[in-house]
Amino acid sequence: MKITDLYPIINTIYGECVDGDNIVTEDLSNIVDIGKAIFDATSVDKFVGKLCDHIGKVVVDTRVYSGAVPSLIKDAWQYGAVKEKIFMHRLPAAETDTTWGLVNGQTYSQDTFTQPDVEVKFFDQYVCFDITLSIADKQVKSAFDNATQLNSFVSMIYNSIETALTSRLDQLIERTLNNLIAATIYSEYPDPGNTTPYAAASGIRAVNLLYLYNQAYGTSLTAAQSFHTPEFLRYAAYIIDLYKTRLSKLSTLFNIEGIERFTPAERMKMVFLGEFVSASKSFLYSDTFHESFVRLPDGIETVPYWQGTGSTYATSYTSEINLEFDDGNNGKNAVNIAGVIGIMFDEEAAGVSCLERNMTMHRNDRAQFQNVWEHMKAGYYNDFSENAVVFFVA
Repeated sequence: MKITDLYPIINTIYGECVDGDNIVTEDLSNIVDIGKAIFDATSVDKFVGKLCDHIGKVVVDTRVYSGAVPSLIKDAWQYGAVKEKIFMHRLPAAETDTTWGLVNGQTYSQDTFTQPDVEVKFFDQYVCFDITLSIADKQVKSAFDNATQLNSFVSMIYNSIETALTSRLDQLIERTLNNLIAATIYSEYPDPGNTTPYAAASGIRAVNLLYLYNQAYGTSLTAAQSFHTPEFLRYAAYIIDLYKTRLSKLSTLFNIEGIERFTPAERMKMVFLGEFVSASKSFLYSDTFHESFVRLPDGIETVPYWQGTGSTYATSYTSEINLEFDDGNNGKNAVNIAGVIGIMFDEEAAGVSCLERNMTMHRNDRAQFQNVWEHMKAGYYNDFSENAVVFFVA
């Protein structure tokens, strides 16, 4: 089991989200687990270093095909360290039915073994941090009139620990989604600075809505104008709703690994930038008689920004993705793009698993104060074999 102490990056992330620091390149390769085919030397306990980690949960990924984020927290468990995911890598191929083409004297074999093409991924990468505060109740009694006031003060301290922990958990959940966004964009724009500028094309998984709109209508609308243009917002809602239908059909086009996948409506998550959703309501729905025909699909969750606010909450900050991610082959890739407005993905494409939160305390009797540690450990993962489509304007 690999556990990484990530207090340096979590402090950087906190600065981006809360203190108004400029967005920096984030290395998420040690945060988001993308699974692996076999265990390695890290899959042992952290006490004696020799006990093999046990699988704590097995996920058999199967679903009935009938055609046609963000809360990413999945589950928690006490024992075991590894999440195992089992799925069909390729569906069985169709063959000739010999029933209706019998030939006199021909032998028909029925004993051929056809092995299912099953793949297994193991997710055993976790990150941890803790929030620490000291509480000295005896020393501050002189500042209060009674025990009720003192208890309220101590409760405030405990609440601040809980708030600090929860806010950082939220930021790590957002980074799990950002990692999926970056990997999806990179899968179709591997060299955006040179051969394939973001503004000059649109992919099937990384969809440049502005490019498609300008090509369709022969216009030269800019990204800055797009959120205030009802015609563009109407076209964007049309494309986004179209993709919801496309992902529900079996295809290899909508995931990075090219696996045969489909995502029915009940297993689909949609997370979009709040500015884009608000613009659709204000500039599109407000003056449309039949609002239901042009509105964005139901079930969309919103976020105020992907990485941070900058100092002005400008769209150039809130819509920016600037990070490094693990490509799954022991390498890192970088993506830096502004204008990301949303992502549509399968619920198994990103998540937070094996969440553990616990508090420990220690009393220093000589100095009469108490240290409190709130601990957090969880696995943040992406599965690039599941469907994900990113929408942006550039």
